[in-house]
Amino acid sequence: MSWALMPAAGSGRRFGGEVPKQYLAAAGKPLIAHALEALLAHPAIDGAVVALAANDPHWPGWTSLHGKPVIACVGGLERADSVLAALRALPASVPEDALLLVHDAARPNLRADDIDKLIDAATACADGAVLAAPVRDTLKRAGESARIAATEPRERLWRALTPQAFRRDLLLRALEAAQVAGVAVTDEAMAVERLGLHPALVEGREDNLKVTTPADLALVEFLLARNS
Repeated sequence: MSWALMPAAGSGRRFGGEVPKQYLAAAGKPLIAHALEALLAHPAIDGAVVALAANDPHWPGWTSLHGKPVIACVGGLERADSVLAALRALPASVPEDALLLVHDAARPNLRADDIDKLIDAATACADGAVLAAPVRDTLKRAGESARIAATEPRERLWRALTPQAFRRDLLLRALEAAQVAGVAVTDEAMAVERLGLHPALVEGREDNLKVTTPADLALVEFLLARNS
């Protein structure tokens, strides 16, 4: 059994504007609709829990998509808080060893073949797995006054994407441990790494973009329109 968790309580401050970025439209639908539909259209995913801001006026009230349940809950201030809230809102029928795929609400261009690869890797690796992309650009470390201080080696560096997939019991243990320690983890893999574990890296499509700027939104709209 596999379920999707989607933290969607953010205000999108870095993007700007009054509407949180997950509700911005691209190719005729909100970004969050594209992201949820991509997950729930996959035959291996049985349902989704979405963690929302309290009194979110933009949530359309979905209770199912593609004939699968969609459960809404109230998230928190930080991503990890929202993922924990979604974990705790899972139905009791979802077993401890169920595979959970955590995906960004503003990452709408997810393809089924990436989900296939991720599920296969996370099934084979007890520590879980994350979609990621090798760093291909030359990396510069900044010094004073935006001058280059050094060129950093890019070998063995990857950019973490989503979904990230972990067993229910492991993800809950990892996020609760980080919360107790007061560590602000920036993704689920970081929480699992703190337990001394080593999730698998699964090379995913680089057009699985997260919308953080207006330029990202324009590019994603082009990609979604082309795919449709």
